[in-house]
Amino acid sequence: MEIAVEVKDLRKKYLQAWSPALDGLSFEVHKGKIYGLLGPNGAGKTTAINILCGLIPQDSGLVKVFNRSIQDGRDNFLRQFGLVPQQFALFENLNAIQNFEYIGILYGYSKEAIHEKAHQLMTRLGLIQHAKKRVGKYSGGMKRRANLIAALLHDPELLILDEPTAGVDVQSRALILEFIQEYNALGKTVMYTSHHLEEAEKLCHHIAIIDEGKFIVQGSPETLVDQTANCQNLEDVFLAFTGRRLRD
Repeated sequence: MEIAVEVKDLRKKYLQAWSPALDGLSFEVHKGKIYGLLGPNGAGKTTAINILCGLIPQDSGLVKVFNRSIQDGRDNFLRQFGLVPQQFALFENLNAIQNFEYIGILYGYSKEAIHEKAHQLMTRLGLIQHAKKRVGKYSGGMKRRANLIAALLHDPELLILDEPTAGVDVQSRALILEFIQEYNALGKTVMYTSHHLEEAEKLCHHIAIIDEGKFIVQGSPETLVDQTANCQNLEDVFLAFTGRRLRD
């Protein structure tokens, strides 16, 4: 099966940190799958995503997306994926269309092409009636959906989602998850992190659990539950491998 993302022996330590954020992390994401990268707070999930997206450099290790690395050319590398960060990543003083125009132009698209794509996505994600509303006035669920649209304007082959449903209402969560599955059904690869383990169990084809910057275990949700003693669901598996120690 074709590999969409390859991470090998990835290491990163921040200045003045007591321990490394990533300590030899390795995993592979297969093309066309929804891959869950799960771990407790401080496990290294966001650091791994930031390195994968070229936002911060690794100390050492290999990162490839569809067999390309950032050293092969930053622009071509970045066009392969869309990132939906945990933080809201749009200009709050602009309306949605103005935000999408700005982002689309950075990718080299015409305003006409941006408007067509944005209209399609905003209609599907229930924001078309708010297209000219300042996004600072959006609810939490609306902001999450707008964040998702911004990552999809260039139709990326790999969609990377960092806590895409954090803090949203039930209706927005259901719509976002349905859309992720629809996007994956087009043959797109999805990489996903979340603390909602029941959500991850239903959504993901394959899951890797990491902790303290290291790979712990991986497999389909069903396989992990079946092969881990005394576990009835993914939350039981997660606690079995990461323990019950509280994390900051």
